[in-house]
Amino acid sequence: MKQRTFDISKAVYFTKGNRLEAVTAQGGVPESVWKTYSSFANTEGGIILLGAEDTEDHRFVVEGVNDPRRLISEIRDHVSERQQVSVNLLTERMVHAEKLDGKSIVVVEVPKAEPALRPVYLNQNPEECTYRRSIDGDLRCGRKQLAAMYCEASGLTADQQILSNLGMSVFCKSTVKAYRDRFHAFRGSHIWNDCDDERFLRNIGAAVLSPEDRKYHPTLAGLIMFGRDPEIVKILPQYSLEYREEFAPQARRTYRLASSSGHWSGNVFDFFRQVCPRLGQDLSAPFAFKDRVARADESHSHRALRELLLNALAHGDYRGEQGSVIINSPNGITIANPGDLRVDLKTALKGGVSDPRNPLIMRMFTLAGFGDRAGYGMSDAVATMREEVNADVSYGVDLNPARTTLKIHFSHVLPFHPEHSGAVEKSAVNRR
Repeated sequence: MKQRTFDISKAVYFTKGNRLEAVTAQGGVPESVWKTYSSFANTEGGIILLGAEDTEDHRFVVEGVNDPRRLISEIRDHVSERQQVSVNLLTERMVHAEKLDGKSIVVVEVPKAEPALRPVYLNQNPEECTYRRSIDGDLRCGRKQLAAMYCEASGLTADQQILSNLGMSVFCKSTVKAYRDRFHAFRGSHIWNDCDDERFLRNIGAAVLSPEDRKYHPTLAGLIMFGRDPEIVKILPQYSLEYREEFAPQARRTYRLASSSGHWSGNVFDFFRQVCPRLGQDLSAPFAFKDRVARADESHSHRALRELLLNALAHGDYRGEQGSVIINSPNGITIANPGDLRVDLKTALKGGVSDPRNPLIMRMFTLAGFGDRAGYGMSDAVATMREEVNADVSYGVDLNPARTTLKIHFSHVLPFHPEHSGAVEKSAVNRR
């Protein structure tokens, strides 16, 4: 069996988010390995090292294994048995023997399972034997986590849900008008511009015909994009949007926009068009706006910030906890949304794969001229922030609760402007 010298420095990358598991395996493959296989597959993937031990101070103690060929055969046989493991994600190259400190180890590279294959569980028992990885190790999934994975696996995304108990009156007219104005500006000759509001909303997927009563009702995407906060939280009790600025030296916050305030609609589209002009207000660029979102002559970094905000809103799990929170400060910008990434982080940052959790919401933004459905929006935006403003950009995925956080740290502190102080929800749109 050909053995190479294992480059441990490549594996160290997986220590972030606790994605590297080292176990002793002198007596064979430990049972704990399969819990880790399930948890890695259901989260961000990871590496299992058999024949090594990770100490409390994150040093590797290498014990080695006596018969790596036997362990590899045991792993491949076990993972191929449907009674033991629900799905085999391991190709031949993902299980291999290596040399570390002169001793033989077995490396198992577990990929993140595609949504259609999740949950990955053990012993034909998804309720008791499905795991996810956290900073604390392998944790058994609860009912809510299982339900969310089954929903995504079905191919029917959450935002396609038909809300048969709601009528067309839930849509905020001023939001719909603002969206249609933007749509018309971007697609001036489109035939939909001649439709009335109800037909227009049906055309973009905000409302569909229910098979139950043969009447048109909002989709969940339509409610989130164009509804009002009181109606939204009846369907999504955890729904919350918040943007705040923390520029004033002696103030806890200098500006705050919250969906629950009652001063504006509280929907995603109004949130997006209010936050965009403020998000990059201190980055160097001209400030002549064509509308509330796009500037007549804006920098690449402003477009990148808009793309990153859009990605967060299109990927957010609005049934999840803690809501979407954007914090703008002199040191940087934090964009956090409920839910993890549907593809692994490395693939998302590489670009070319578009798999939003809320494709209808993404489609509505795309129809109005926002977003890149080719999957390069996120990767290009991150690269732009790094290159144009020398920002340090990092992503983090937590699991308790599931949450994705983007942090943009500026290389220099942005200046404080007096006009930032004391402006708490002054510019809210769609006051009722």
